[in-house]
Amino acid sequence: MLRIGSMQLWVHDQDEALDFYTRKVGMEVRADVTVPELDGFRWLTVGPHGQPDVSIVLMPIPGPPAMAASTAAQVRDLMAQGVGATVFLVTGDCRKTYEELSARGVEFVETPEERPYGIDAGFRDPSGNHIRLTQVFEGLG
Repeated sequence: MLRIGSMQLWVHDQDEALDFYTRKVGMEVRADVTVPELDGFRWLTVGPHGQPDVSIVLMPIPGPPAMAASTAAQVRDLMAQGVGATVFLVTGDCRKTYEELSARGVEFVETPEERPYGIDAGFRDPSGNHIRLTQVFEGLG
């Protein structure tokens, strides 16, 4: 059986992303390891409380030789438009969670709205990644 263990988001600044996902969104650090043998590469992951087997890798956009400078620039441009990646966070009460996250400084680009599948809202992280906050109607999740 296959299960999702982690997924990756490109980020402009790992410290800024770490602060956003832990302090504002309320996730916890799963791993924060610097690997000297890999030129100081930092493996940084966060995840939601209560789901210890799921993590989001907050990965800096690499430069050469891993990624050509022109490709890295394209990735940054796509992220600025909010089309680089989307993470879907599920909550039991979208409006309440929206209020809680807003109070912590999360700036939403879409307020909670009822849709055919549930209630959902959207925000972006400091790197431009799109995050959906969704309350799925019973029987649809």
